Amino acid sequence: MKNSEITSRDLKYIWHPCTQMKDHETLPLIPVKSAKGIWLEDFDGNRYIDSISSWWVNLFGHSNEYITKKLSEQAHTLEHVLLAGFTHEPAVRLAERLSKITPGNLNKVFFADNGSSAIEVALKMSYHAHLNRGESRPLFLSLTNSYHGETIGALSVGDVELYKKTYEPILIKSIQTPVPKDISEEAAYEAIKKLEEILKAQGDKISAMIVEPLVQCAGYMHMYHPVYLKLASELCKSYKIHFIADEIAVGFGRTGTMFACEQAGIVPDFMTLSKGLTGGYMPLAVVMTNDEIYSAFYCDYLEYKAFLHSHSYTGNPLGCSCANAVLDIFENEDVLRANRKKASWMEELLKPFESLENVKEVRQTGMIAAVELEGYKPEERVNLKIFEFCLKNGVFVRPLGHVVYFMPPYIITYDEMHKMIETVYNAVKLLK
Repeated sequence: MKNSEITSRDLKYIWHPCTQMKDHETLPLIPVKSAKGIWLEDFDGNRYIDSISSWWVNLFGHSNEYITKKLSEQAHTLEHVLLAGFTHEPAVRLAERLSKITPGNLNKVFFADNGSSAIEVALKMSYHAHLNRGESRPLFLSLTNSYHGETIGALSVGDVELYKKTYEPILIKSIQTPVPKDISEEAAYEAIKKLEEILKAQGDKISAMIVEPLVQCAGYMHMYHPVYLKLASELCKSYKIHFIADEIAVGFGRTGTMFACEQAGIVPDFMTLSKGLTGGYMPLAVVMTNDEIYSAFYCDYLEYKAFLHSHSYTGNPLGCSCANAVLDIFENEDVLRANRKKASWMEELLKPFESLENVKEVRQTGMIAAVELEGYKPEERVNLKIFEFCLKNGVFVRPLGHVVYFMPPYIITYDEMHKMIETVYNAVKLLK
């Protein structure tokens, strides 16, 4: 089978996500036949470095032998059973382990199917917990430039116009407070002043504040200082506002610590986890919370305070087994230490970008790095030019407009990282 054959069949039937399908009249659609490590291979034998971990989910490489083994073993034992009235060992074991490695008292686990679903759960659970305690707080607070998913609730608390503007009339009520303008401590304190003003005016109406700790990934990889998280968390606590840490993209070692919240020394009321949770194998998400939130719903049946939210594949045994395998790898290998070394490689390899006239800024947090370009109009679609150049040279990137970013699997070698970054450098250097 050739690339052209499967592409033709695909375009006849499949509507792809986050894609203007008309682009594929000229833009290549890449059919992936197989993948191993950080490499994707198409049906014509071309190979590409997966520089973005396939939408940030793949931690330990494609076709990882250990995770594959554990998935296969589970598939021969129990593939799925509903989690209402039933339970199973992979879910129980995963919940136990997550409660031990997440910060503080996050010892209650609610399973969901994907990142956006986890955000929906956290928002509903926050509002409902206040309601069960006799308070109606109809507003949610988030940061400007934030992104939390594309289902209605998740979209409502986001602030990336590209995704949100069309659906504005049907979204739930939310307000935004300015994100720190850069990664400096001064910017964090400046943004906190704005947050204080909003909380003084509307704090008693807000159920929860939701943030992406340290890095707003879909928000053009904007980064900010950990002190903002610490101060914002303290302010929310003083107004009895829940603090939701959306660690879906930044959790499991991406920012240099197991969870980004650790760098601020905070314990949120809710932590949402997905993406890297299963190492890129299966859809799975969890919402971590505490006994205080849990107790707001714990009562006799006829009080009707139960949290009635479910997904058919909630706590799927296959997904839980993959997640347990991922945690095994973290336990058995010093992943975070290795990542710190690779982050230093990345920092060094990114330095040549700083001398290019069309580069505005190079920024990095752990194993996430971004190169922001300047001088280009949206209609020039500079991201497509970079994408096509890199693809021809064996590297798959997916720039966010004028921002090219790197978020590779943790198993990447120095030589592979050098090829990945050098290829993007050449693409940027050749731009007019």
